[in-house]
Amino acid sequence: MIRAARAFWLSSPGRGELRDVELPDPAEGQVLVRTLYSGVSRGTETLVFRGGVPQSQHTAMRAPFQEGDFPGPVKYGYLNVGVVEEGPADLTGRTVFCLYPHQTRYVVPAAAVTPVPEHVPAARAVLAGTVETAVNALWDAAPLIGDRIAVVGGGMVGCSVAALLARFPGVRVQLVDADPGRAEVAQALGVGFAAPADALGECDLVVHASATEQGLARSLELLAAEGTVIELSWYGDRRVALPLGEAFHSRRLTIRSSQVGTVSPARAGRTYADRLALALDLLADPALDALVTGECAFEELPDVLPRLASGEIPALCHRVRYADDA
Repeated sequence: MIRAARAFWLSSPGRGELRDVELPDPAEGQVLVRTLYSGVSRGTETLVFRGGVPQSQHTAMRAPFQEGDFPGPVKYGYLNVGVVEEGPADLTGRTVFCLYPHQTRYVVPAAAVTPVPEHVPAARAVLAGTVETAVNALWDAAPLIGDRIAVVGGGMVGCSVAALLARFPGVRVQLVDADPGRAEVAQALGVGFAAPADALGECDLVVHASATEQGLARSLELLAAEGTVIELSWYGDRRVALPLGEAFHSRRLTIRSSQVGTVSPARAGRTYADRLALALDLLADPALDALVTGECAFEELPDVLPRLASGEIPALCHRVRYADDA
């Protein structure tokens, strides 16, 4: 039996549309999922929406269930929470997370979905992919008890990192952002806040997630001698200049990249599934609701994404809700 679904496609840079999709019955080992919520990661997805993925990164930037190619037409996204309507008995009726684009229903291998713990609301579970990025960053960073830490860049990823660091014992954590409105988010997450000019220095560790040249330069300035910047920003096709003269060498500073495409080598033996399951479990904390700063219906997405990309709608994670009969 052929089933009808609808999906959001980027038809060309700056223009999105909803398209009809036909789904076959799930085969053995597959599941049919009805979407409850999906999330728009304002950083990566708006970069894709603007057509800013460099040619050299087209392969690296592919989402697991992406269709089409950059710059478009392309079906892109990776924050999807739904209910399994058909599939193996142990999954049928379960709420699951999947790295799937914005679509009302979809069929994927059963191994591609991860059950959402019962104590985690489905509406919050759309944050799992970003919290997973934060988990990997902190595996790379390996913060220690008593560390002085700044998170520069109060976007979705930076705030997720700050939220997890708030649980570390004895650390000083400050979220640093040029937008004073992020102070309210920092308070909800239980961390300090400062504008870049007022940030506390002598940091043992700085996690940079502002995706700006100025933010990375300020991150280096905030370090104590022999401190480390963990670079989480994705710059797309932009070039970045760094102040590697001055005291960079004499203070023995380090810049280290981190990204979610591979599991941190600091956690040898852990799998992608282990990392995602941990991220979902961490979402039991209601403080993380502060990262969802807007919501719209699925049908509104073609009109909303251009406004997210332009900054007209300020957002961390923008949640998309689907009708019960989607």
